[in-house]
Amino acid sequence: MEIYVSARKHGIDDLDIAHAVDHALATGDDDDGKVLHLGPDRAGNLLEVVSVLRDDGTEIVVHAMRMRRIYESFLRDKGDTDD
Repeated sequence: MEIYVSARKHGIDDLDIAHAVDHALATGDDDDGKVLHLGPDRAGNLLEVVSVLRDDGTEIVVHAMRMRRIYESFLRDKGDTDD
């Protein structure tokens, strides 16, 4: 997973971004190849991380920040959970 410079705009550490993606509590994708991951950083704070799936199957993270309240219902009701 590559982390694009825009993903660092909000000061989230690369290791925390990777942890949130690897331990996502919910994920969702849209038709244009973007994937939303809602997961904890290494300290347990919830992050929202947006990545783009490339044609070659690799993933590039383009956005990362503390999870906003607008995603609480997604996390609770709409995400694909990994059990």
